Amino acid sequence: MTDFVIGDIHGCFEALQTVLKKVGFNAHSDRLIATGDLVNRGPDSLDTLRFCYELGTHFVTVLGNHDLHLLAVARGNRIPSITDKFDAIIQAPDREKLINWLQQQPLLINIKNYTVVHAGIPPQWSLAQAKDRANEISMLLKSNRANAFFTAMYGDNPISWNDNFVGMKRFRAITNYLTRMRRCKADGTLDFSETESWTPNLDSISGFAAWFTHRRNLWGDENIIFGHWAALKGNHGTLNLLPMDTAYVWGGKLRVINLDTGDVHHHPAAAGPF
Repeated sequence: MTDFVIGDIHGCFEALQTVLKKVGFNAHSDRLIATGDLVNRGPDSLDTLRFCYELGTHFVTVLGNHDLHLLAVARGNRIPSITDKFDAIIQAPDREKLINWLQQQPLLINIKNYTVVHAGIPPQWSLAQAKDRANEISMLLKSNRANAFFTAMYGDNPISWNDNFVGMKRFRAITNYLTRMRRCKADGTLDFSETESWTPNLDSISGFAAWFTHRRNLWGDENIIFGHWAALKGNHGTLNLLPMDTAYVWGGKLRVINLDTGDVHHHPAAAGPF
């Protein structure tokens, strides 16, 4: 079995099929690992979800912020924005099957010597702490408190971590780190005032930089696979990182990496942004 990892698909089903054919993905013997944000922005989130669902054990994903937003909308806890492209999913006859399946997916997974997460891991957490806190959200999503979480998960605060956080405040902080973070300070303080346009370089005045530029001694030699930050275009300048969102929905490329050989493949967008 060959393991392939793919960047943020964002409902671009045709591109997904094209790049999988290009790399020789076998749906019966290989495994596809996704960095989250399976849906939204692109034209065909429904077929994307159906395809991933039908792969069964040959597909693994972490949840991204757009996936969580879909869950909140589908469960009636959030009104979709005018730019959301969820209508086909919400109206689909198999929506409950797909939504239930999506809600069971984790926020962090370990495969071989790789840790996969949508946005990143804050510099003050060890990998073990990140896994434990991701599991808190996974357990919450499978509980009768999930709908309360879908209502409470929106918002930027708190912007820093405290081990004493409890309840929805704690859950929102964990979710923001794992699914929304791009830049932070060395102590993990987040800033959401800028998003895609920021570069990963350290701002010597504010102290903000890409999360992965701060101290990483807690992470050892673990390879971290992440998506979310399309503006990086796959570049990072740091060892042991595989940034997978190469901005396909913004007119860039859809990236797939063969984890067994290290071969990198791209499918360029014919148009964009979506």
